[in-house]
Amino acid sequence: MTSQSQIHRGEAITRGRLSIRAAASLGPGFIWLILFFLIPLGIIAAMSFLSRGEDGTVDRPLTLENYRRLAGFGLLGFDPLYPIILFRSFVLGSGTAMLCLTAGLPLAFFIAKLSKPFKQLALTLVVIPFWTNLLIRTYAWQMLLGPGSWITQLAVWLRVIGPDEALYPGTFAVYLCMVCDFLPFMVLPLYASVEKLDWSMAEAAMDLGANRFQVFRHGVLPQIQPGVIAGLILVFLPATGQFVIPDLLGGAKTAMLGNAIQQQFGPGLDWPFGSAVALVSLAVALAGLWLFTRKTADQNLEIV
Repeated sequence: MTSQSQIHRGEAITRGRLSIRAAASLGPGFIWLILFFLIPLGIIAAMSFLSRGEDGTVDRPLTLENYRRLAGFGLLGFDPLYPIILFRSFVLGSGTAMLCLTAGLPLAFFIAKLSKPFKQLALTLVVIPFWTNLLIRTYAWQMLLGPGSWITQLAVWLRVIGPDEALYPGTFAVYLCMVCDFLPFMVLPLYASVEKLDWSMAEAAMDLGANRFQVFRHGVLPQIQPGVIAGLILVFLPATGQFVIPDLLGGAKTAMLGNAIQQQFGPGLDWPFGSAVALVSLAVALAGLWLFTRKTADQNLEIV
C-alpha cells in the first residue's frame, strides 16, 4: 500500500510539473492575447453602447441607437446605406476568396510538380509582392489600368470596353488588385496540402473508372480540404475589411466597412458608432468563416 501511494504521489507531482511547464510556455501567449485583443475588444464592445457627446466625446446614456442606425433605422426613417455597406463588404470578401481559390489551386499544383530548385524559385516569386508596400502596388495598378495603358488598349481592341473608357476606376480594377494582393495567402496553404497529397488514391479512382472530375472530387479534394479552408480564411478576413484598394481603384465611389470605421473614428468623431460598426464587421467576418467551413464540411461528408 505504501508503495502504491508513493507511485500515485509521484504521478501527481509529475502531472503538476507538466502543468506548470505548460502554463509557463502558454502564459506569455495568453497575456499577449488578453492585453492586446480581449481587453481592447471589451472596450470597443462597451463603447458601442454609449452615446456621442459634444465635440466628439464619449458620453452616456447607454443606448442601442448605434446598432439601430447601423441596421438602417435613423431619425429620418429607414436608410439602407449601412446595410448595403455590410452586404457589399461581404460580397467583396467572398468574391475575392473564391477568385483566389480558382487562381491559386492550379498554381499550387503546378508548383508542387516542379523540381526542388525551381520549386523554391516559384515560392519566392509568389511571396515577392509582400516585399513592396500595399499602397505602392495599388498606385501601380492605377497606372497599369488607367487610360492610355497597354492593358486598357488591349481591352479596347478586344471590345471589352469602349474607346473612351478605361479599366480604372471600376469594379474590375478593384477585384484584380485584390486577387493579386491576396493570392499568396491562398497559394501557400494550398501548396502545403498539395505537397502531402497521396496520389495513390487518385490512381485507384482512375482504375475504378472514374473520370477526371470524379477523381478530383473523391480522391484529391478531401486531402487538400485543410489547405482550402485555411486559404479561404486567410483571404476572406482581410478582404472583408479592406478599404484602401476599393477607395483608390474604385474611384472612392463605393464605401466599405473599413471606410465606415475609418470615417467614424477619424473625421466623424463618433467613436460609439464606429465601435458598433467594428463589432458588426467582426460578426460579418465570423459569419463568413462559419459559412465557408460548414459548406466545405458538408461537401466532405457528401464525398465520404
